[in-house]
Amino acid sequence: MKIWVPSEAAVDVLSDLPDVECAVYDGTGPVPEGVEEVEVWVPPLVTVPDIPGLLGRMPRLRLLQTVTAGVEPYRPHLPEGVVLCNARGVHDAGTAEWAVGAMIAMLREFPGFVRAQERAEWTYHHTGALADSTVLIVGYGSIGEALERRLAGFEVDVVRVARTARGNVHGQDELPALLPRADVVVLLVPATPDTAGLAGADFLAAMKDGALLVNAARGGVVDTGALLAELEKGRIMAALDVTDPEPLPPDHPLWTAPGVFVTPHVAGSTPASGRRTLRLLRSQLLRYLAGEPLKNMITGSY
Repeated sequence: MKIWVPSEAAVDVLSDLPDVECAVYDGTGPVPEGVEEVEVWVPPLVTVPDIPGLLGRMPRLRLLQTVTAGVEPYRPHLPEGVVLCNARGVHDAGTAEWAVGAMIAMLREFPGFVRAQERAEWTYHHTGALADSTVLIVGYGSIGEALERRLAGFEVDVVRVARTARGNVHGQDELPALLPRADVVVLLVPATPDTAGLAGADFLAAMKDGALLVNAARGGVVDTGALLAELEKGRIMAALDVTDPEPLPPDHPLWTAPGVFVTPHVAGSTPASGRRTLRLLRSQLLRYLAGEPLKNMITGSY
């Protein structure tokens, strides 16, 4: 059985499996030989070029296992009979850590103090704080749960929102009433047609003055033009690990907008995520070879 994996590290953790031939394809350079024989494909973190064309050359493909939680680059082009699984859980820790770090950085004004340090200026003043804040988590899945665990010691009130209400989790339809209460709004929703532009002009206008928007979901979840309009007014702040467009062009106004902190989609790019990815790949392949149910299968809406 031929498997494409994104790294030599993945080859190493699968090399002892019986009747498995691994080849590395990291999305750069020419497509390796034997594409028509690939039965399992594990694409790299960075989206490969021409996904529809590549999938069309894989008649024997039966499993596409992403190393990301999001599957939107692949799902629309998936051939019939191919199982799609994501990496739910792999990036929970890294993404939750980034979100907490982004909140503290923005509320305690770390970017401004870094710029002052570069100018050798002692700019003493009071800052905001995370303590006593209301943090609204929009997209309360496994990453949202990981984020709440990490917020437990920060003396905040966590409000949870998912696509549909359940238990102590509000439904997405309740956002208009919840947004004005939140000091921090964290976006963790998957990229779907329903979430495209979710944080648009009305959403952002409903946020309270001085609130912080944290986007660790996908860039398209936020209407960039509407966000820029609010940032230019100085009414809200934003911490963005993802943007629309992405990568952000050098001349894009988001780089210089007031009250915004941008990182280049690195929230889940940590050694912990790497280790957990390899464990997931080995576990999935063992299940696949044994004919057992796979983890994280994407069916219907997710």
